[in-house]
Amino acid sequence: MNLSELLESSGAILRGHFLLTSGRHSDVYFEKFRVLERPDVLSALCAEIATHYKDKGVTLVAGPTTGGIIIAFEVARLMGLPALYVESENGEKRLRRGATVPEGSRILVVDDVLTTGTSVLEVIELLSGQGKIAGVGVLIDRSQEGLELGAPLYAAHKVEASSFAPDEVPEWLARIPITKPGTRAKSIG
Repeated sequence: MNLSELLESSGAILRGHFLLTSGRHSDVYFEKFRVLERPDVLSALCAEIATHYKDKGVTLVAGPTTGGIIIAFEVARLMGLPALYVESENGEKRLRRGATVPEGSRILVVDDVLTTGTSVLEVIELLSGQGKIAGVGVLIDRSQEGLELGAPLYAAHKVEASSFAPDEVPEWLARIPITKPGTRAKSIG
């Protein structure tokens, strides 16, 4: 079974009408927790990221809460590097609990699913003044063309999915009942 089939059969890739955390609408949703529940699958995806960046001079792996910290831990473990966890506090990304970035760090920012890049860009903004962002690694890239992160991107898996602004939802998608999955609070309406 290839990775796409494994992701679909595990319930990680869902089809329907979804209101994404970004406020955009899509006919495809990636339920990261179906992967996070499967250490064998998660480790395989993280190994792809670790292998891709192993000779790129990375010295620190950072990821945002919630799913990103599990990925940061596993990628860092595979690379033999320290991990850094970026948390949300009052709606902003912060280093908490005494966490610091060692001087001269070359940081690999990791996350679970890349759609609009909001979480990754927030982590990059927070850490770029404290070290060099050496790259970005994600489990799943479902973004559309033209997303600029300011660092090389590697995805363990690419999912072809379109997303639409609320005022651009096509009629065929609007006929499907909407589901609002995700972790960022976002009101409908």
